[in-house]
Amino acid sequence: MKDGKKEIVYKGIPVSPGIVIGKVYLYDSKEDTVSRYKIKEEQIPSEIARFEEALIKTRHELIGIQDKIAKQMGAEHAEIFNAHLLFLEDRSVIEQVIKRLEKEKYNVEYIFQQVGEKYVELFSKMEDDYLKERASDIRDFTKRVLCNLLGRKKQDLSAFKEEVVIVAYDLSPSDTALMHKELVKGFVTDIGGKTSHTAIMARSLEIPAIVGLRDISRKVKSGDEIIIDGSHGVVTLNPSKWTQGKYSVEISKLDRLNEKLAELKDLPAETLDGYRLTVSANIELPHDVSSVLSHGAEGIGLYRTEFFYLNRPDFPSEEEQYQAYKEVAEKTYPNPVIIRTLDLGGDKLSPQLGVSKEMNPFLGWRAIRFCLERQDIFRTQLKAILRASAIGNIKLMYPMISSVDEVIQANKIVEEIKVLLDKNKVSYDKEIEIGVMIEIPSAAITSDIIAKHVDFFSIGTNDLIQYSIAVDRVNEKVAYLYEPANPAVLRLINKVIENAHAENIWVGMCGEMAGDLEMTLLLVGMGIDELSASSIIVPEIKKVIRSASLKDLKALSEKALKCKMSSQVRRLAGTVLKKVAPELASQSN
Repeated sequence: MKDGKKEIVYKGIPVSPGIVIGKVYLYDSKEDTVSRYKIKEEQIPSEIARFEEALIKTRHELIGIQDKIAKQMGAEHAEIFNAHLLFLEDRSVIEQVIKRLEKEKYNVEYIFQQVGEKYVELFSKMEDDYLKERASDIRDFTKRVLCNLLGRKKQDLSAFKEEVVIVAYDLSPSDTALMHKELVKGFVTDIGGKTSHTAIMARSLEIPAIVGLRDISRKVKSGDEIIIDGSHGVVTLNPSKWTQGKYSVEISKLDRLNEKLAELKDLPAETLDGYRLTVSANIELPHDVSSVLSHGAEGIGLYRTEFFYLNRPDFPSEEEQYQAYKEVAEKTYPNPVIIRTLDLGGDKLSPQLGVSKEMNPFLGWRAIRFCLERQDIFRTQLKAILRASAIGNIKLMYPMISSVDEVIQANKIVEEIKVLLDKNKVSYDKEIEIGVMIEIPSAAITSDIIAKHVDFFSIGTNDLIQYSIAVDRVNEKVAYLYEPANPAVLRLINKVIENAHAENIWVGMCGEMAGDLEMTLLLVGMGIDELSASSIIVPEIKKVIRSASLKDLKALSEKALKCKMSSQVRRLAGTVLKKVAPELASQSN
């Protein structure tokens, strides 16, 4: 207890690791309060004029923010504001406001707020996580227009004089992008998920962040002391001296650990008895390459290309994609970049693109299934990837493969494009490696057949685990069943590795399991050739690999594959992790 205040611990969703102790800056929502009053018939034109003026002013603000972010963080981050601009120019929204204004005769800010809230509620109720997160975009856009209608000034997150930890109901992309990067040490929000823009921004900035804390913004005030443990999703408000001391020790330990891990940056991921494998990193945007390089990753094991297709009314052009792939390949060269082709479907693509929504998108028309049907889109992306392969060390990977038929069809299209490029004398890597993601049980079981048609496998564990155990990992009622150490999952992975090696192709892993240090030990023992995880975790993976022998890890994996329960696997692997890297074992608990 400090100054009579009781210490309170909250648990949320960890989205960016690290620990920070600081003072709260409460980013409140006072601007949401809007008065309602009647207007006269003759005031309607002036209210419409005020509305149009506010829209124009908001548009200028958004474009200014977009330009600023493009310069600071790259064009890809700036593209998240395309959705805001689309809403701003959406005639159906504007017409709804004007019609209600003429019919109800209330002040325009009240009418506009009502329309905005209707859309926020509509998106908030959607089952799909991605679409649900769009409610945050609409809330941000609505708030900005309201501020301009009311002549209010938004709280300025770029004008701090001292270090702060931001607590908010939500942080919009524009809030996050404009905050003072040197003085904002972390943030927590009431809402949000791992796929929210706020979460993506936090990881990109490498500052601790926790979301989904329900009502914490109503429990704090500016100046309160707070501790964020972004690794474990724990927030401590009004920490006691004992708690502060405990976390201060943890921060010191983390600092010392990070200093030691930094020494591994340029060392190979090699076991004590000389088994060498590759440790790569996953990226979503070209901007992320700098983090890959600074953390010592030996390439990019998964370049997600979905960002190109989101929040826009059209599909990206071949040239637009080529420039992005080329940029990543140049910065990463001579290390490899594995580009995953489009992994989206009707649940995430804009309805303006003519793609209808499905009842169960995770089992539906998406990824390679979508691309084989919409070959116009697929061919454009493949051309861009092949052209960029002339510049760097690029590999191509198909997502969501469920049978060898899909691989054969996709390979045929690639060969057709190669013929076209040859005809037009366009350069590309004629020996470009082509692989598939193994993330569906049918692909894992038939991996011996699929292996004959590709150059490599990359095991996507996020979906493989979800589909194998039939568990929705974001459903809090069943999330406890989502366990990489499940014996069924381990046996599937081991079989994929055996089948790949039997056909003399290499096999990597790009799912979150690759960054689970206990599982790292098992995977190395099974003979995996490459691990690709978040850049931040790369030094820890290297440390674990360099602290163990392949002989011991083989023995560990053989024992684990005989276990009947996940808990037995965890105990086995946890014991070995404590032995070979005790400092990391204590951090992961």
